[in-house]
Amino acid sequence: MSKAFNTTACFLLLLCSVTANAQQATMAAGGDASGNGGTVSYSVGQVVYTTISGSGGKVSQGVQQAYEIYSVGIEDWVAGIAFSVFPNPTTDQVTLEVAGSHPLPMAYRLTDTHGRLVGSETITTSQTLIDMRTCAEATYFLTVTVADRQVQTFKIVKN
Repeated sequence: MSKAFNTTACFLLLLCSVTANAQQATMAAGGDASGNGGTVSYSVGQVVYTTISGSGGKVSQGVQQAYEIYSVGIEDWVAGIAFSVFPNPTTDQVTLEVAGSHPLPMAYRLTDTHGRLVGSETITTSQTLIDMRTCAEATYFLTVTVADRQVQTFKIVKN
């Protein structure tokens, strides 16, 4: 056999062994969802996941993503009010701080991860202390309502 034939055969074998990589997965189900905040495509049954972070937040792609609420956006009619909770995580108490004008009646509800009410109170000042000393070490949700509408939810970790 000639040297040119051997070189050509080796080249063809090498070319045949190279494969192209592309996104490929077999999904059990999927679809598209859209709303006021944008549009998202989803699939059920992915075996790989990635996380993409940016200045506006973080998106995780893949299966079995944890469900966590960090905060829910404030509606336009209460846009002049800002809420914060600190320290978080906590060992004994947290402070709920309300900044901005707030003439509407406000309250908070503290619930555990099963949705059971742990505490609630009307918010009357710009800083409200929430005692968590009697709470077990766990994760809790602090939901702020304005005029009986939920406007902000915080995840609180009690150590």
